[in-house]
Amino acid sequence: MNGQPISGASAGAGRGRRGRGGPGLLALVLGALLLLVTACGGGDTAGGKGGSGDGGKAEDTSASQAVVTVAPKDGAESVATSGALKVAAEQGKLTTVKVADPKGNAVEGKIAADGASWTPERHLAAATKYTVHAVAKDEKGRESAKDTSFTTLVPQNTFIGQYTPEDGSTVGVGMPVSIHFTRGITDPDAVKNAIKVTSEPAVEIAGHWFGNDRLDFRPENYWAAGTKVTVELNLDGVEGRPGVYGKQSRTVKFTIGRSQVSTVDASTHRMKVVRDGTEIKDIPISAGAPATTTYNGQMVISEKLKVTRMNGDTVGFGGEYDIKDVPHAMRLSTSGTFLHGNYWGSSGIFGTSNTSHGCVGLRDVRGGYDGQTPAAWFYNKSLIGDVVIVKNSNDKTIAPDNGLNGWNMDWSEWTK
Repeated sequence: MNGQPISGASAGAGRGRRGRGGPGLLALVLGALLLLVTACGGGDTAGGKGGSGDGGKAEDTSASQAVVTVAPKDGAESVATSGALKVAAEQGKLTTVKVADPKGNAVEGKIAADGASWTPERHLAAATKYTVHAVAKDEKGRESAKDTSFTTLVPQNTFIGQYTPEDGSTVGVGMPVSIHFTRGITDPDAVKNAIKVTSEPAVEIAGHWFGNDRLDFRPENYWAAGTKVTVELNLDGVEGRPGVYGKQSRTVKFTIGRSQVSTVDASTHRMKVVRDGTEIKDIPISAGAPATTTYNGQMVISEKLKVTRMNGDTVGFGGEYDIKDVPHAMRLSTSGTFLHGNYWGSSGIFGTSNTSHGCVGLRDVRGGYDGQTPAAWFYNKSLIGDVVIVKNSNDKTIAPDNGLNGWNMDWSEWTK
């Protein structure tokens, strides 16, 4: 029985485990710590590509220095439709400005070159709530925004523009856009700038005021056949005169038909009808008698009446005539010049003499039932907006505002 060797072996084995466990565990711990240090910070020593990459610099989270201001103030009511809306930025530049009504219709405007302000391109509509969203950036690129809303005034007095031609119509090459306002206008520029007339193909179109209640638009020369014209009436909110605002926002479109220009020669008593550059008819006529001559000049058919009454009392001729059934009447002037059918004169006057009170007469029958008469043929072949030129009459040239006859004004005068 050798107890000591056994006991010694046990003790040796115990010491051996403690000897291996102590230094081994320490090595593992030190190795893990070294790996952790290497993983967290060792990258900077190997090319400087590890870590945050900014040298430890903290991100700038301070507020933007840009300040956006909007006038009128948020929630304002009865705001003027012109001049009141202003958006500006201090210590920064505007980058975005959006102004819209409840339907999402945007108010177009421009940010100034220096980014300090924004202004609308036109007036605002009346009785409308608008929202404003504006954003500005400071010199460090930090953004600041402002959102407001306001409501424009409700006008007590209003006006509209009564326009011709009608929406969707097809008219002749001489047809201007003519707008009569229901109130006299004292700020013509504001009203004119609120109306836009464009065409396809595009031509220069200019407006001209006749008095303070009528504004006509036309190109320098007659429209080209087939032209499509668009009229935008953005009058809602325009202050046409102190305290009187437009209440109209409408788009009107019409088309120019074929070209037809007819020339009446009062000295030869004939009318030549030219369509698209080709003469299609030479018609005998009777113009104004020597004491009641027909105006010279370029006239536009503004109205067509299958039958109408003509009474001398309405145009300053007293009781000289009162014909209740004048057939195939086409108005050429506001003052009462017509090109119409004549059944009461003998057939021998047409092409030989001038007998009317200033109108241009064509042979016709009472009731206008015969479609083969010259008057019926011309009536059926004509459009509102067709041009009728009268020459060689012993009278003056018709005034540009007497009917739709602005073509009798030189372009330089028209655009002045």
